Amino acid sequence: MKEKVEEVLQKLRPMLQRDGGDIELIDVIDGVVKVKLTGACGSCPMSMMTLKMGVEGELKKQIPDVKEVVSV
Repeated sequence: MKEKVEEVLQKLRPMLQRDGGDIELIDVIDGVVKVKLTGACGSCPMSMMTLKMGVEGELKKQIPDVKEVVSV
């Protein structure tokens, strides 16, 4: 599952990098994806919306076993 998550994140990266940020996959445990937002995304006040509405939404759509995405 970790490989599938990384594939989806690779497709989302350009969107984050355009705004000066990035995302790093930390781990996947029991359907919970742990990521770290870096660069501009790490300090952006909208980062939680990006994480939940953007990243989590896309991961759940493409990988039904994903339950949640959390920032660590």
